[in-house]
Amino acid sequence: MRTPAPVAPPVGLTIAGSDSGGGAGIQADLAAMTAAGVFGTSVVTAVTAQNTQGVSDTHVLPSEDVAEQCRAVLSDFDVQAAKTGMLATAPIIETVTEVVAARSIPLVVDPVMVAESGDRLLDRDAESAYTDLIAAATLVTPNVDEAEALTDQSIETPDDAVVAGETLLEMGVDAALVKGGHLTGETVVDVLVTEETTERFEHPRIDADAGHGSGCTLSAHIAARLARGEPLIDAVAAGTDFMERAVRYHYAVGTGGGPVNPSVDLQNRAHRAATADGVRDVVTRLEAADARLLVPQVGLNVAGATPHAEASEDVAAVEGRVTRRHDGIGANGEVRFGVSNHAARVLLGLREDDPSVRFLAACRLDTDVEAAVDALGWTTSRTGDRDTIVANARLAMERADGTPEAIFYDGGPNLEPVCFVMGPAADRLGERLLELLAELR
Repeated sequence: MRTPAPVAPPVGLTIAGSDSGGGAGIQADLAAMTAAGVFGTSVVTAVTAQNTQGVSDTHVLPSEDVAEQCRAVLSDFDVQAAKTGMLATAPIIETVTEVVAARSIPLVVDPVMVAESGDRLLDRDAESAYTDLIAAATLVTPNVDEAEALTDQSIETPDDAVVAGETLLEMGVDAALVKGGHLTGETVVDVLVTEETTERFEHPRIDADAGHGSGCTLSAHIAARLARGEPLIDAVAAGTDFMERAVRYHYAVGTGGGPVNPSVDLQNRAHRAATADGVRDVVTRLEAADARLLVPQVGLNVAGATPHAEASEDVAAVEGRVTRRHDGIGANGEVRFGVSNHAARVLLGLREDDPSVRFLAACRLDTDVEAAVDALGWTTSRTGDRDTIVANARLAMERADGTPEAIFYDGGPNLEPVCFVMGPAADRLGERLLELLAELR
C-alpha cells in the first residue's frame, strides 16, 4: 500500500444556475476556482437548457432546496469565500442572503439578470430583493446593464460607471466593480469603487464574439483569490488581467458566441515544459549541424512562446544566447522563461495578429542570407528600427495573406543586423533554419 499525500486547498462556494452548455454558471465557476487552486463547492439554484445560442428553458429550484444545499456545504466545508450568480427569484435571493450573510467570509455577488445571449435569467419582481444581498456583500460585479437596473442610472462612459459604483456603495456593499465590456471603444475599462479609492483597469478590447460565461468566470476567479487570502484590489486586478486572456483564447465550440476559457492559465502553465523543450530541440539541431553561418556576432537566440503567451515571462529563450566556438556553436546558458526581452517582444508582437506563431530565432543577416532567403521563396519583411519590427511584420502578413517566414532587421547605431526566422512549432522552425543553412552552404 502507498502512503496517501492529501492536499488541503482553500475552499470556495458558488451559488448559481447550471448551464447545460458548460460555458457559464456553475460549470464555469467550478472550472475557474479549480484553475486558481481552490476547491469549489456548489449550490444549484436553477437548471437551464442553454447553449452558445441562448436559453430555451429554465427550471428554478424551490428556495427550501437551495437552503438545504447551503447548509450541507457550510456544515462540512471550511468555506473561505463565496460567490453568487443566477439566483432567479426573490425567495432564493432572500434565502441566500439569510444563509450566507451569517458567515464571516468574503462574498462576491454577480447580479445575474440577463444572459449574454439576451435571455432574461431573473424575475423582474426579484430585482429589488438584491438590496439586502448587496448590502451583505464584499464585492458586487455588475455589467453596465445590471448596474443601470440596480442604480436606476444611465451609464455611457467610465465616469458614469464611477458614479454608479458610488451609488452601489450607498447600498451597503464594501466595493463595486462595474464592468465596461458593454461600453463602446477600443479599450475595455472596468471600474472598481471602494470607500477609500477608485481604480480603473484597462485592457485592449478583443475582437471576438466570445463573452459567454465571462461574468461568471470573472466573479468566480476573484472569489477564489479572496479565498486564498489576497487583498481585494489585488484579486480584482488579477481577475481582470485573467479575463483578457480567457476571452482572447476562448473555446471555439458551439455555433454561437464561444465560451471564455476559465482554464487558460492552467493550460498555459501546463505547456511551459514542452515549450522549453521545443527551444532546446531547435538549439540541439543547430549545434549538431554546426550552424555557424547562422550565428550573428552577438550570438543567436531561439525563443518559444507558450500557446496562450501574453507576456515575456511566457516566453522561453536561451540565457546568454548561442555563440560560435572553435569547434562549432553552443548555448551559453540554460533555456529559461523571461530571459530575452527583445526576442519576446518581437514574438509577442507577431502573435497579436497571428497567435499560431510560437517559435522564433534571431539569425545573422547579410547579403548572403538575404539571397538564400530569396532563393527559398520565403515571404519577408524589412525594418530598420526595433520599434517597427512588429508593424512591418504585420504589413508582410497582409501582403502575403499569412505570416512571413523571415523579418530582416537592419539594426541601427552599434546594433548588428538580424534575420528573424519564425514558425508555428519548434520542429517547423528547426526545419526552416536547416533549409536556410543548406542554402547558404
